[in-house]
Amino acid sequence: MANIAFIGLGQMGSPMAKNLIKKGHDLTVYDINQDAMQELVKFGAKAVNSPADAAENNEFIITMLPNGKLVEQVIFAENGIVEKVSKDALLIDMSTIHPLESDAIRNRLAALKIEFMDVPVGRTSNNAIDGTLLILAGGTQQQIDRATEILLCMGSEIINTGGPGRGIRVKLINNFMSIALNALSAEAITLCEALQLPFDIAMKVMSGTPASKGHFTTTWPNKVLKGDLTPAFMINLAHKDLGIALDVANQLHVPLPMGAASREVYSQAQAMGRGKQDWTAILEHCRVCSGLKNN
Repeated sequence: MANIAFIGLGQMGSPMAKNLIKKGHDLTVYDINQDAMQELVKFGAKAVNSPADAAENNEFIITMLPNGKLVEQVIFAENGIVEKVSKDALLIDMSTIHPLESDAIRNRLAALKIEFMDVPVGRTSNNAIDGTLLILAGGTQQQIDRATEILLCMGSEIINTGGPGRGIRVKLINNFMSIALNALSAEAITLCEALQLPFDIAMKVMSGTPASKGHFTTTWPNKVLKGDLTPAFMINLAHKDLGIALDVANQLHVPLPMGAASREVYSQAQAMGRGKQDWTAILEHCRVCSGLKNN
């Protein structure tokens, strides 16, 4: 069993730390919240007074903190991890922070010859409790192999994201999409209620279409990702349907800012001559506008 330091005992970190103890690992914990530390002590952890003390004599140091500034502080500030960490230890940051901040931390640690992985998690606090988190491992294959056993104490699946820095990048994209979809979905259901349409009927319809299933696994693989933009459903028609929905919402005094923003994207695609292409060509439109691809 491994000697592990765990720093950051919040809503996600605390149950993750408990699962490491349940699997028989020796855990040293630190958090500014004394009550959170004492809760872990009851489970068999050792509490210390600083990140430096937490890092001392531990093979793995895990951080699970709210933002990049705090991760940087617990590693590099006075009484930080680097003061007492072993040169053969592996730092594993499981926080969701800015990718460029994560890169900077990794580079600073590399200059000190200290290994670092970005390993954010997917799913929710309930999964943290159950030990069924999705582990997004950004690191070398050697680092991932070394950490796999302890990571699987906290999650049920590890995805090798392809190298250092890529764990936090894919987590950012996942959160961006799911958070934005949450707002768009809320607009759709609000319009549904304003039109006095039963929610169960709407759910039954949308659960069988890209509205619920998503384009990653439905429309894109069969069209744009194959380079086929011949229309199964034209951008012109998608633009028209968005316009109808927005007009109905306006008459019912239902604000749909996410929907309105989406129509602007389709309007731009039309202006660039894509109106008769398949609606999945919106991906190509975004790529061109971002300079990632020629028109």
